[in-house]
Amino acid sequence: MQHTTRDTCLQRLGRIEGQMRGITKMVAEDRYCVDVITQITAVRAALRRVEEEILRDHTAHCVEDVIASGDPAAQRRKVQELVGLLTRAGR
Repeated sequence: MQHTTRDTCLQRLGRIEGQMRGITKMVAEDRYCVDVITQITAVRAALRRVEEEILRDHTAHCVEDVIASGDPAAQRRKVQELVGLLTRAGR
């Protein structure tokens, strides 16, 4: 992972961690369900953004490198890995 991607993702994950603590507190305080669900939705969206950033980085570097390598077997493995990843991610 590139340093800038890692730094950006770590910052976002730190914010997400804070949001999760906030949700835990909301549940403990028996806050209004709609408010809790709204915060959960925000965390899920933030996690998707981190996931997308890491996927972009992976594609731009790891996948691009194996394509440039000219090794057909490695290329097939990387494409299969990417397809599996996208399938698991629900894309």
